[in-house]
Amino acid sequence: MGKRGLLLALITTAGLATACGPGPGAVPCPAIAQATAVSVTVAADYAPQVEKLHLKACQDGQCEEEDVELRPGSASIDQGCTPEGVCAATASPDGTKIATLFLESLTESPMSVTATSTAPDGSPLPVRTIDFRPRGDYPFGEQCGRFISASVLLDAAGLREQR
Repeated sequence: MGKRGLLLALITTAGLATACGPGPGAVPCPAIAQATAVSVTVAADYAPQVEKLHLKACQDGQCEEEDVELRPGSASIDQGCTPEGVCAATASPDGTKIATLFLESLTESPMSVTATSTAPDGSPLPVRTIDFRPRGDYPFGEQCGRFISASVLLDAAGLREQR
């Protein structure tokens, strides 16, 4: 590449870097994407009874379903903050199990979720269904966009919306 090409590349790169940064006084947004999914937490007192889990979620005339992987859940344990304002937390197993069913899209329109589970001995557990509306929120401020979440809790009494 000649000197002109190198100079043009540097000018373009510098222009792009400043164009992508936050403007004066703007609050930066985290670089995370929203997952279009339904998350399920199996309560700690019910988790030992659930070996396998099959989820079906329907919204806006489309349904997704599959056997989902159950993973150990955890709770965040606050480890405090330093005088400089640096805060820390750690994850500690809490006895729950968690699973995620990924969807093509997720909106705030009504949704139906059905959980079919199996006990460790292979026997079927009661089929549980819930109808609810996923919730939209601005966890990082309105300047960072709206995030929609759909979370449910499965326990011995059934499925309920988790907030």
